[in-house]
Amino acid sequence: MKKLSSPDSVTFPGKPTQFSAECWFDDACILDMDYFVKTISGIKAKGVRPDLIGSIIAHYASKWLPDLAYEDANKGLTNFEESPESVTASWMKKRFFVETLVGILPPEKDSLPCNFFLRLLRTANMVNVEPAYREELEKRISWQLDQASLKELMIPSFSHTCGTLLDVELVSRLVKKFVHLDIEGAKSGAALVKVAKLVDCYLAEAAMDSNLSLSEFVALAGALPSHARATDDGLYRAIDTYLKAHPEVTKQERKSLCRLIDSRKLSPEASLHAAQNDRLPVRAVIQVLFSEQAKLNKQLDWSGSFSGIRSPNVGFDPSAARCLSKREVGAQQMEIRKLREEVLRLQSQCNAMQVQIEKLVEKKKGTFFRWKKLGIIPSIKSGAISVVDRIEEGDREGEAAFGRQTPIDLKTKLVRGKNSNTPKHRQWRKSLDS
Repeated sequence: MKKLSSPDSVTFPGKPTQFSAECWFDDACILDMDYFVKTISGIKAKGVRPDLIGSIIAHYASKWLPDLAYEDANKGLTNFEESPESVTASWMKKRFFVETLVGILPPEKDSLPCNFFLRLLRTANMVNVEPAYREELEKRISWQLDQASLKELMIPSFSHTCGTLLDVELVSRLVKKFVHLDIEGAKSGAALVKVAKLVDCYLAEAAMDSNLSLSEFVALAGALPSHARATDDGLYRAIDTYLKAHPEVTKQERKSLCRLIDSRKLSPEASLHAAQNDRLPVRAVIQVLFSEQAKLNKQLDWSGSFSGIRSPNVGFDPSAARCLSKREVGAQQMEIRKLREEVLRLQSQCNAMQVQIEKLVEKKKGTFFRWKKLGIIPSIKSGAISVVDRIEEGDREGEAAFGRQTPIDLKTKLVRGKNSNTPKHRQWRKSLDS
């Protein structure tokens, strides 16, 4: 087995260790894959740190699979071109190496960088390894997807049935697995924000492919939850790029694309661009304009509240500038409902009082006419005045008692007034006797 030439040194990101060409990896042990697997098993049994074991595997993989190296990504292709007769044999050997490397990876999830796994997955897809090995690599990549770079994530599609240049379905699977980890609480919110930015950049690159279908674009863009994106500028740029590269998109499809954008999360620059974008439907443009108007009104309200706090305005309530909680809003709504019920009750009482007052006025008029028929009105002016005063006093008492006075009560009062022994009433009786 011919030994491949190796670079003088290989440096891994985040790994300060450098391996020179004279280190023990260039010994005869790397010429035999089975012997290397036994060596790694012995190293694991000694209790060596997983990151060191990962560095050994990465260095070994870069020597036998130059596609995995950082600097020598084209050496493998050169060797294949030099020996066209052994292309099939070299292809099968690559497949065997990839499957063996995946089988001896340390179980710890952070033992190797994510970009190495992405390059190994690209090679695995190219040589068509078994699905179990491919799923294991996808699982490890999804765990570290927030550490991936856009360059390594742009894995080409090696499927004959897929018409796109990039494997968009693969990235969709990786993102969905990462989101599932975030739902379980295994990942932080900062990692989700990084993945959202990475996906938006990937969509902007993949959108230039004229063979990318709308369903694939929407599936990848919608794989992330709404709270993952702090701003939708990257997603808007990707959608605008897709509309440029696909002018045949129908009006309904444009609307479905624009539903992915939250106009409230657009920056002023992106909102200005969207308001002048002829490729967007009219409804999306109106939503952007309304969102900007709402933001402007909110800023004006806040500035007005802050200026009011600073100004010596006695009538200003500082609590009005504070956002109320749901509990406080519910209490205020309950209080308003009680006030409305109290107002309706008072209105009904007022109506009842008005009816009683009208009845009292009618009774008063009827009594006055009966006294006039008796012919004693001219000679008892003073008594009549006192009687009318008593009737008005009864009216006032009736109003105070919410209309509880009746005509019988008024008649009783008149009789009592007639039998009273005041001086005025005595003079009135003497005048009648004479």
